[in-house]
This record gives sequence, structure tokens and C-alpha cells, in this order.
Amino acid sequence: MELREVQDLGNLRHKRILIIGSSGAGKSTLSRKLAEQWKLPIVHLDALFWNPGWVPTPKQAFREKIQTKLEGNEWIIDGNFDSTLALRAKYADLIIFLDFPRYLCTYRVFKRAWEYRGKTRPDMGAGCEEKIDLEFAQWVWRFPKDVRPGILKVLREASNVDICILRNPVEVKAFIDTAPSR
Repeated sequence: MELREVQDLGNLRHKRILIIGSSGAGKSTLSRKLAEQWKLPIVHLDALFWNPGWVPTPKQAFREKIQTKLEGNEWIIDGNFDSTLALRAKYADLIIFLDFPRYLCTYRVFKRAWEYRGKTRPDMGAGCEEKIDLEFAQWVWRFPKDVRPGILKVLREASNVDICILRNPVEVKAFIDTAPSR
């Protein structure tokens, strides 16, 4: 199936939006801007998944938390967690994929780690101080090869959902600037 991207958002009124992409692409930043512009609540998947001290939520409990959020009438959900992407896509009316170059995402992850060193980011679970390790850096670097193909497969299979792929910060800015306020 061909990937169907929406070109003009001017007349569309989305209420259930997924924002996906590599770490460092700017998912949380975009979700905060759109939440303010579109008056929608945000769900950060990292905040749902990570418990204090970087303790993960068990898989089934995490899916249940996501399912509860998906049943809401309006939301912006940002985050990866590819194991739940197909489920989330079924509920969304707009999916925004930040399909950025790996070098930019890697740079931003290191920049963010420096900026938030010793602190917890606003989009992260409480008690999860910012950190970066080799495994995470490798995951970001390998995202285009290891994760992106699965995302594109889910996007191709998604029906009744508008898809917007933004490939760089200039496109994100243009999207924000042209998206209608509510």
C-alpha cells in the first residue's frame, strides 16, 4: 500500500494526534507547541513508561495505561515505543512523523543530556534524571535502519488517518506556522 500524506492541514480539525520519530527529533517540543495552539492535552509516553530511577513499567500495565489514554476524545501523544504504535495508530486521526537525519537527532540527544544533566525533563517520568549511555546513543544512531522501516510499515497500513512526515526543522516550523489555531 502506498503511503498517503496529507498536504494541506488548513481545513482539518484533528483531535487525536500522534507525534513519532527518533529521540532528539523534537517530538516533545512539537507536542507542547501544538497543545498550546490547538488546546489539546499532552500524553508523553516516556512519562507513562518510566518510573523513578528509570524503572520500566511492565509491558501489560503500560499497554493498559496507553489504552486508557487512547479512549479519551482529544489528545496529543508523543513518543516511540514501536511495540504499541499500531495500537495507537488505530485511534489517531493525525500522525506526525519527524523523520529527521540521524546526525541531527544524535547531536540533539547529546545537547539535551548536557542541558538537563542532573535534572528530570518535563516530558519524562518523575525521578528519571537525564542520562545518556552507549546503548541509548547507538539506538538513536541506528534508528533509521532498525526502527524507521517498522514505522513506515505501520503508516502504510494505517487507514482513516492523516499522515504528515516532516523531515527537518524548517518543515516543522512551517507546519506550526500554517497549522490553524483553535
